[in-house]
Amino acid sequence: MIGVSRREALLGATAGAGAVVLGDAAAALAAKADRGGAARRADVVVVGAGLAGLSAAADLTREGHSVVVLEARDRVGGRTLNHPLGGGEVVEVGGEWVGPGQDRILARARGVGVKTFKTYTQGEQVLDFEGRRSHFTGLIPPLPEPDASDFATLLGKIIDLQKTIPLDRPWTAPDAAELDGQTVETFKLANSSTDGARFLLDLAVRAVFAAEPRDLSLLHALFYLQSGGGIINLTSTAGGAQDSRFVGGSQLVSIRMAARLGSRVILQAPVRRISQSRVGVTVVSDAGTWRARRVIVAIAPTLAGRIDYEPGLPALRDQLTQRMPQGSVIKFEAVYPKPFWREQGLNGYSNSDQPPVQFTYDNSPPSGRPGVLLGFVAGSAARHLGAQSSAARRRAALGSFVGLFGPAAARPRTLIEHIWADEIWTRGCYVGYMPPGVWSDYGSALRAPVGRIHWAGTETSEVFNGYMDGAVRSGERAASEAGAEL
Repeated sequence: MIGVSRREALLGATAGAGAVVLGDAAAALAAKADRGGAARRADVVVVGAGLAGLSAAADLTREGHSVVVLEARDRVGGRTLNHPLGGGEVVEVGGEWVGPGQDRILARARGVGVKTFKTYTQGEQVLDFEGRRSHFTGLIPPLPEPDASDFATLLGKIIDLQKTIPLDRPWTAPDAAELDGQTVETFKLANSSTDGARFLLDLAVRAVFAAEPRDLSLLHALFYLQSGGGIINLTSTAGGAQDSRFVGGSQLVSIRMAARLGSRVILQAPVRRISQSRVGVTVVSDAGTWRARRVIVAIAPTLAGRIDYEPGLPALRDQLTQRMPQGSVIKFEAVYPKPFWREQGLNGYSNSDQPPVQFTYDNSPPSGRPGVLLGFVAGSAARHLGAQSSAARRRAALGSFVGLFGPAAARPRTLIEHIWADEIWTRGCYVGYMPPGVWSDYGSALRAPVGRIHWAGTETSEVFNGYMDGAVRSGERAASEAGAEL
């Protein structure tokens, strides 16, 4: 990666073809942890070196507190991960986009010298619907009547409802019990009648949540949309949530933040147990034991629930972690010598009603070379395809690319694949979500500290929940909470 120091590269490790190699400096850090030795001390232990944990650690360090960050993986960045393309270029196989209003992640990036560039949007888009491929411009793919009017009515109802959801306490929204007692699927079936309208809503849900409409509480979906500035913003590229990317890849932000924290970041240190007492907290990891005054757990709720706590967590918090599964998504990135679709007047964006790949983007580096076509397989399709062989997945993905962009897509230089559900320290992406009833009965436990334990991670953010910006915001909040008690 251009402009990345040796220290930064080691913290990011080497993200290539599913293999991650721990560098010698990072290995030295793990050795320095003195496994099995006497407990060390810090004011705050942070669990997780993604954007949430690193932001919290940076803020606390700036305030003069002693901090250690324990990361289970042999890299930093959490759900952001770069993959080298050669020639100093990278592509992201995890979270990557930022847009207007995502001020906190943009501020962190500027602070460590990481710039942004615009997502490529020049040209027409592809719609593959009911066996016919066509080109279009604008946000919403053109549908025949009465499908178009049906979708406009459905979209209008969603927009009206999302505005009623208070971001700090969604369970207090008007008609919250009714909204939380149904799925997006049941709402869709009750408020639309055409195949086209239902197809577009299904596609939007898979694109935004990496889940199926049947998986999600309607209340949760409305909260999430409102948190991100609305369904139009979250599904838009230019001027929306997919407006820009980071030069050098999104993981570079975490790599540089971790480099500034130096030896405070300990890799290969999964936390197994957190014990609280009247005077402090003890955190036991594979890299050793730390005693602290506070701990910030900055990982997804479902993973936080796998840590052993003493005393045990309150019932509401413990059962919340049992009820927030991660989304299901596979990212395929076909790499070509150049972005051939641009020569055809296309911008690489597409929508399709045919699985497995149902939406794509031009994911080429800022230079435009090589050309990278990004395809998402999300929700049920990701669950089924992820269980097949690598060869079968490759055939299926390339078949979708060819169906959308023609024979030139059949022979990429390489095809990058990343299945986030297979990562033991992630277990799915983009984000944890709530099925029906969870906000109503367990939502109050999402952010509430438990004794000396504070919770962070993008799932806990009120603003841009599920996004990199939400992760940073959650880390800043947790650092403020913990710092106030020191």
